[in-house]
Amino acid sequence: MVGLVCFFSNQFFYFMEVFYIKQDLLINEQIKAKEVQIITTEGEKIGPISLREALDMAEDKKLDLVLVATNNNPPICKLMNYGKYKFEQAKREKEAKKKQKTFDVKEIRITPNIEQHDLEFKVKNAKKFIADGDKVKITVRFRGREMNYIKLGEQNLNKFIEAMSEVAIPEKKPILEGRNMFIILAKKPVK
Repeated sequence: MVGLVCFFSNQFFYFMEVFYIKQDLLINEQIKAKEVQIITTEGEKIGPISLREALDMAEDKKLDLVLVATNNNPPICKLMNYGKYKFEQAKREKEAKKKQKTFDVKEIRITPNIEQHDLEFKVKNAKKFIADGDKVKITVRFRGREMNYIKLGEQNLNKFIEAMSEVAIPEKKPILEGRNMFIILAKKPVK
């Protein structure tokens, strides 16, 4: 988080950018326990000592005293550079976010009485979407009296699925919701 601080001296204004670190853990004087157990930077455990001694030890090493386990008796604290720890944690989260696989669901609408050429054109677009790594939702919309021809709409949906069978598989059977019947196609797993 970044803040802007303004102060003036001898009729001059100074603006200074200040960085705030969002704290998840209690550090230094925020710790209220009387005795703590310490883990050093080398991983060595130092038995129960008073909080004042622990703070002095952290100050001597120019590190922060960070409360990591509150449930233990006495609580466990670790000597570390808290700013560096938060920076590395943010960096790891950013890397994990980059590696996440995201996909969109693209929708293609057809009608129960769609012509063959129109169906082929929409299949071509759906194949392009699947190749880009997206899922495709095929919706058959029934208007007015077309609700009497649900079987025709289902046949067209099955034709669409059959035309896409070489690159995609349906996630589940066609579903009729109100005046729309739809199915979602996902990329075929590579064997």
